[in-house]
Amino acid sequence: MELLDQAQSILWSPEDIQLKNVEDLLGKLMSNQIDFGELFFQSLTSESWTLENGIVKSGSFGLNKGVGIRAVSGEKTGFAYADDIVLPAMTSAALAARSIARQGGSQQIQAWHADKSRQRYIAVNPIAGLGEQDKIGLLIKADKLARQLDSRIKEVTVRLSSNFDVCIVAATDGTLAADIRPLIRFDVQVIAEDNQGRQSGHSGSGGRFDISWMAAEGRIEGISEKAVKQALTNLEAVAAPAGAMPVVLGPGWCGVLLHEAVGHGLEGDANRKGSSTYSGRIGEKVASSLCTIVDDGSIEDRRGSLSIDDEGTPSGENVLIENGILKGYMQDKLNAKLMGVATTGNGRRQSYSHLPLPRMTNTFMRPGEYDPEEIIASVDKGVYAANFGGGQVDTASGRFVFAATEAYLIEKGKITRPIKGATLIGNG
Repeated sequence: MELLDQAQSILWSPEDIQLKNVEDLLGKLMSNQIDFGELFFQSLTSESWTLENGIVKSGSFGLNKGVGIRAVSGEKTGFAYADDIVLPAMTSAALAARSIARQGGSQQIQAWHADKSRQRYIAVNPIAGLGEQDKIGLLIKADKLARQLDSRIKEVTVRLSSNFDVCIVAATDGTLAADIRPLIRFDVQVIAEDNQGRQSGHSGSGGRFDISWMAAEGRIEGISEKAVKQALTNLEAVAAPAGAMPVVLGPGWCGVLLHEAVGHGLEGDANRKGSSTYSGRIGEKVASSLCTIVDDGSIEDRRGSLSIDDEGTPSGENVLIENGILKGYMQDKLNAKLMGVATTGNGRRQSYSHLPLPRMTNTFMRPGEYDPEEIIASVDKGVYAANFGGGQVDTASGRFVFAATEAYLIEKGKITRPIKGATLIGNG
């Protein structure tokens, strides 16, 4: 079955919604001579389980289903939504959106064009992949593994969450596209204790997979081992030194600094409004010539990957900063039109009840010309941050503050003692 057919059977068929009904709704939107009209249908099913110290403390299941309707005239947007995919509610929402965005241009509804996206992940419901007892068994397994690794592990919390997201986008520019998005996440948090005190460790993994991916041999073992290692390392850590010094970031979660301190500043809406430190700086050198930063939603199975964004635009690779030179921003349809550039497939919604905004997919720095060992060897005295926790950033100035949850001193080009309480302050 084609992806669009699958999505229609989930979203439209239960209430006998036909493509002709969707065309009629778009026609009602366009009767006010708006520039652009769009319907976003979504069904989001979610489930989560939490195990604390061998006891299932919580389990939840939810279904969020509806349609968001948008009418755009110039910079003005009318938006309304219905919490059920039925014709009366959809018609009322369409009329409400149309009334807000009165009298735009004289655009016509374009013919549906072929969806050229390629599915980047398996179109399955991960919630249905295992029974309840099997899912709880995965949590118990992680709890036991963590405790067996070291007697100093005193508390263990394990979480498993799964989402099944189905969406259809239909718009007056001829967009008619669908996506079926699985998402799973498995987290282990531990607390280790000895006569020196208590320290925590955390590890997690996931992506757009069926839940059988998480149950594969060695997966949960690896997550548990990383969480325990981090907690035990922090037990042995000394207080972090103060002062300005070089910081080397490890792979993985340390990328959150790039995401927050640089990525958010490269989103189109902030730059159109002039509220980003990168506004109006296309073509300028904004980073080291060794830095190339990319946002790519087309990578197979990644958590941030999308076959299409929430406006029906296929995801792809967007080079934001190339060899230190600012090349472009991440765009949705509206901001791209107002800035006179092409959309980049970064239109994202919190849900059907929210407007799309230009936001990141998978944002990362490409490998440079040096090996990690060379980078560390080049530092006489500094910090190696292996893992990050929370932080915050001011996109207007680029200033950031982040906490390292696992860090080490670099002394004379070598990683030496673990440190705790390291807070990194800088500018993106």
